[in-house]
Amino acid sequence: MDISAPEFQANSHIPIDLLVSKAHCGLTCGGGGDGLRFTDSSGNLVFKVELLQSDKSTHKRVLLDASANPLIFIYRNNNGSWQAFKGDNREEKDLICRVERTMNSLSGTEFEVSIVGENGEESKSDFKMKGSLFYRSCTIYKGNSIVAQTSLMYKLGIQGVFMWRNRFRLTIFPGFVDHALIVALIGIFFDGRKLWI
Repeated sequence: MDISAPEFQANSHIPIDLLVSKAHCGLTCGGGGDGLRFTDSSGNLVFKVELLQSDKSTHKRVLLDASANPLIFIYRNNNGSWQAFKGDNREEKDLICRVERTMNSLSGTEFEVSIVGENGEESKSDFKMKGSLFYRSCTIYKGNSIVAQTSLMYKLGIQGVFMWRNRFRLTIFPGFVDHALIVALIGIFFDGRKLWI
């Protein structure tokens, strides 16, 4: 199921930092600039999550690599759950995972992620996502281990320390090399939220 960009797999023994910002993607994502961009520390595009249709109520998104190749199709069901598929289609044989929200309150949001095996069997819960939309924080756990984590970026200013609200950091920790799946999960966690205020 590994669909990550190969340049990151060679260095999977060190944490990987990606900077997350609002995507400015033209007509392919509805003309509204709806989506997320994931860049490396040099500003090079690594991944982006784009809205597929101009009708935002459909909640169909696709994770693309830097060359605009579709890696994961993300679909939000009417009941508020999500499904992720390999490539850019929604065929049951390409189902990667199901994501269910288990908590949504002012204090935080939580999701359970169930990976679907090659024979179509679904695990009970492989990953958990917990965090706060306001603080741009999302931590992805596999068991008791942290797989990835987002955090606000800070900058020293004349009047003290302030936070950049329009960009945040995603750190993917060693031991889990499927970076595309992690990025897709981050796209699901922040899907449709007012992040840029």
